[in-house]
Amino acid sequence: MLLNLAGFISFLITVSECKTSQSDRHNVRKFPEGFMFGTSTAAYQVEGGWDADGKTENIWDHMTHADPCLIADCSNGDVAGDSYHQYKRDVEMMRELGIDFYRFSISWSRILPTSFPDKINEAGAQHYSDFIDEMLKYNIEPMVTLYHWDLPQRLQDLGGWANPHIADWFADYARVVYRLYGDRVKYWITINEPKAVCYQGYGSDTKAPRVNVKGVGEYLCAKNLMLAHAKAYHIYDQEFRPKYNGSIFISLSAQYFEPETDKEIEAADISNEFEWSAWAHPIFSETGDFPKVFKERIAAKSAEQGFFRSRLPEFTPEEVEFVKGTSDFFGLNHYSTYLVYKNDSEVGRYEIPSFNDDRGNIHYQPDHWEHGASDFLKVVPWGFYKLLTKIRKDYNNPVVIITENGYSNHGGLDDDDRIAYQRKYQSAMLDAIDEGSNIAGYSVWSLMDNFEWMQGYTERFGLYEVDYESPERTRTPRKSAFVYKHTVRTRALDWHYDPGTTVMTIDERH
Repeated sequence: MLLNLAGFISFLITVSECKTSQSDRHNVRKFPEGFMFGTSTAAYQVEGGWDADGKTENIWDHMTHADPCLIADCSNGDVAGDSYHQYKRDVEMMRELGIDFYRFSISWSRILPTSFPDKINEAGAQHYSDFIDEMLKYNIEPMVTLYHWDLPQRLQDLGGWANPHIADWFADYARVVYRLYGDRVKYWITINEPKAVCYQGYGSDTKAPRVNVKGVGEYLCAKNLMLAHAKAYHIYDQEFRPKYNGSIFISLSAQYFEPETDKEIEAADISNEFEWSAWAHPIFSETGDFPKVFKERIAAKSAEQGFFRSRLPEFTPEEVEFVKGTSDFFGLNHYSTYLVYKNDSEVGRYEIPSFNDDRGNIHYQPDHWEHGASDFLKVVPWGFYKLLTKIRKDYNNPVVIITENGYSNHGGLDDDDRIAYQRKYQSAMLDAIDEGSNIAGYSVWSLMDNFEWMQGYTERFGLYEVDYESPERTRTPRKSAFVYKHTVRTRALDWHYDPGTTVMTIDERH
């Protein structure tokens, strides 16, 4: 059973009893009792059935159909892993791994074909109901993400996250989903990775909808998205939590930014503020609001550039209070680390205005750092430890659930590189737990191979390999699946474990 807020005191006691000596860290390290293990996916990346049973178009459908070769392999998510039809096999995979929870997202346009609550698509609603029931049948807790980047295209035609009315549109959608599944879902995530939604989708062209109005679009999105999240939180907190006693939070993407030298500490601090604290601070800090340096730099740059006001819309005092505290856990997606330096002669390479120019420093990853298939994914476990420590110190040690952590390669079942990454990052997480960080759960990205956004199917993150040539989208466990199953079963990180078998069996605990 998953940890809830009421049970967290007992969890803290077990953390204090779970200290591991340095000499044991290369042998077996135990996770605290009650620690949660899971896997994660997102609807557009694995679901398929893009127009099945009344679903309407979302921004990724629209973009990939209009210009297929924006994607690295000219692919799309029309079928993907076909989880819409293969969901029982997906639950079987969860049972094989023995995981405690499964994080997945609901497709807004599958539930509400007009994007609004005037019409509920019964077939789409029934699909998720059946999926949730199938998980619960085997004591696997569903962890539902309301929004994982697949905005209905109709709403994007109205401005999407740049339109302030989207806070109400999202709140209406959230209320519908709570009514449908609130009696069975105890763990809700409002929005996945707001920085990626806003910066990559509205201030850049690296994610749908590719609005690419640099230095403006991402900041309009930022305020509207945070208010939308807060509205969805308060609806659950006031209308549904009293009946169902669930929890609701947001998942933030946070890579760690390390100063290149001791002279670059200020530059690294600014990078951490811009890249992830800008989204955490309004919710988790005692003061609320966007971070001071974030607001001041954007305002100063805006004035220099001739704008009559800051390009970052301000929260009113009432909005600051409305957003503050609206997350029961700190949901964290983390993959890698960057080094930071400031060089005024190089900063001019960024467009003006832009998010990168406002930030005003340079990020890079040394070539000698080990890396996966994804350009950004260098293996830097010490950065994970430092990030978790910074979250503990900056935000009064919130309860953290790692909602994504994973490694990409180019395929194959013998994935020792993924196993090494997971062990190193899990060990770094245990170091943070040993020092008092309140980390309650960990989820691998991803249960299976998926459509990896602009990279299509060229990068593989799955514990299970998906055969995209097979009509059934056959799933086969990789070596990493066996290792993760062993970790979940033993509740321990065993550096000497060898799977030693090619047969995946269902854990009888589920």
